[in-house]
Amino acid sequence: MRAKLTIKSPGFARRVVLKALAGVALAPLVASVAFAQSATGEAPALADLVRAGQLPPVAERVGSEPEVITPLESVGSYGGEIRFGLRGSSDHNHILRMVGSQGLMRWNPTYTEVHPAVAKSVDVDPEGRIFTFHLREGMRWSDGEPFTADDIMFNVEDLLLNEDFAPTPPRYMSSGEPMTVEKVDDLTVRFTFQAPYGDFLSELASPLGQHPVLYAKHYCSQFHPDYNSDIEQTIRENNASDWQNLFLQKCGDIEIPSRWGNPERPTLDPWIVATPYSGGATRFVMERNPYFWQVDSEGNQLPYVDALNATISQDVESLILAAIGGRIDFGIRHLDTPADRPVLAQNREAGDYRFIAAAAPGGVDMIINLNLTHKDSELRDLFNERDFRIALSVGMDRQEIIETALLGEGEPWQHGPFEDHPYFHELLSTQYLEYDPETANDLLDGIGLDQRDADGMRLLPSGRPLTIRVDVIPTFRPQWPDMLQLIEQQWAQIGVRMEVNALERTLFFERTSNGNDHDAAVWAAIQSWVPGQVPQQIVPIHQDSRWGIPWVNWYNSGGSTGEEPPASVLERLRLYDLARGTPDPEERRQLIMQIADIAAGEFEVFGVSKSVPTYGIVKNGLKNVPEEVVNTFFATAPAQALPQSWYWQD
Repeated sequence: MRAKLTIKSPGFARRVVLKALAGVALAPLVASVAFAQSATGEAPALADLVRAGQLPPVAERVGSEPEVITPLESVGSYGGEIRFGLRGSSDHNHILRMVGSQGLMRWNPTYTEVHPAVAKSVDVDPEGRIFTFHLREGMRWSDGEPFTADDIMFNVEDLLLNEDFAPTPPRYMSSGEPMTVEKVDDLTVRFTFQAPYGDFLSELASPLGQHPVLYAKHYCSQFHPDYNSDIEQTIRENNASDWQNLFLQKCGDIEIPSRWGNPERPTLDPWIVATPYSGGATRFVMERNPYFWQVDSEGNQLPYVDALNATISQDVESLILAAIGGRIDFGIRHLDTPADRPVLAQNREAGDYRFIAAAAPGGVDMIINLNLTHKDSELRDLFNERDFRIALSVGMDRQEIIETALLGEGEPWQHGPFEDHPYFHELLSTQYLEYDPETANDLLDGIGLDQRDADGMRLLPSGRPLTIRVDVIPTFRPQWPDMLQLIEQQWAQIGVRMEVNALERTLFFERTSNGNDHDAAVWAAIQSWVPGQVPQQIVPIHQDSRWGIPWVNWYNSGGSTGEEPPASVLERLRLYDLARGTPDPEERRQLIMQIADIAAGEFEVFGVSKSVPTYGIVKNGLKNVPEEVVNTFFATAPAQALPQSWYWQD
């Protein structure tokens, strides 16, 4: 008899707090100075180094104003490691999700509010244009060098605002103009925008908002031409193509593997790279940062565990075997598919683990993006026919897909936040879900696809066979190929030939997000549209907006690259900029709803099934791990639950 595991939705969406941030000062809930003055708790190995004179005392290492973390269950004890699994050489965001995003701001564990993190506090002017960040006295990089306002100035002026390095990301712009930055003193930095920017603090809490504090000036400046007079020689010595390539090679970026490939790079993370994630490595290891700037409520320096230790496997099956064999201490990513749930449930005792709930705040686990900017003009014209997209949607039997590929768990859904969320948009989420092949055939005939070949497959107006190749990463979500194979059969019934194009992750991104060479692509669309989370399926602003990558490039470059979007998209981009700017949460919601109104009318993308609560596994004995985690990249899940505060029970 198959074991059955039921996980209820934790209902995080209902608890989202939408606050106006203008004219306020945000600070941690617990004052930190008193704890730092008596911060004597530290890992035994670090205490040995202090006694040997090889490391300063813990109070000096954490500074006088560390962030104080109140553990979920109890104050922990030091020692041990947390083992997790990486899939192949392109699973770098799994590392990011475990280590966390140490930005100026962070999301709280329930993904409902943002709080200062690297910043001690922030003042926001009444208009919501000027953000003054106060840094922590005595805070240090992982190599012991001070972290100060000079680091932020380097990150912002020399990199973020430096068009020679890369275009300035829109999250650091308002009204089409980049922010300005001012060093007030060594511990105070002021960011000023041209217009109100209510989303800014939430943007900084996203993993994509870590740039202002990502790079240590004293180390990374040696790879910048303004600070290295022999930069050309340094480029040659490192076999780099230019200084920009050299910089990324040595200091990485938020979402590239090289971020985790250089043990010499100083960081603000709880753990630092010991065994790099590079080349043909079979294991990735991070060890505790002796200068980490958080302490628990009794003044003990975090993290509790000594190391993160990840085996690099080439397939999900190996990760499942490692889990049931007791060799994974924590895991959600790659382990939480419906197909793998029964075997993991059956082997809980053998693997010595328990389950936790992992729920999305909204959206679908698989969305289909036709390439509306296709390089083939005939396919482009077809894909831009709204009736064609509707036909494909009603030509899908979602219930069959749910029952067969998703083991009966799910509910037909296009995309967007769930019903209990303040951003729920009924029409966008629920239109064109009913399986209706007769209507699909009528729509396809009506747009001129009434000619078929001998096999009954439709021909394009030019006489060419109509074939849609759908790009997918089978190892990312193993259920995706199964779902696509069913859709392939269903679309064949309405005369549309589809081919599943399975790709390795790096090649997938190169073909889709970089090259715009795809017919269609699938990805997850976990969405809530709250500040800081990119609504990439209703506005093309992100690499995952694979329905209009040239429009993404146009928006992100301020019009200097890519392709200007049509009027409908331009209007949504305008509304999105207004929504990001307003400090009033209800006004923001109304603007996003206007965007959703337009997106519902255009019907550019379509999903299959509502993202259902999934699960993670946690080794028995690992404490302070919550029973529920909001599983979204924009909260850096599970890191918003603070793995640095997890510990092993004696």
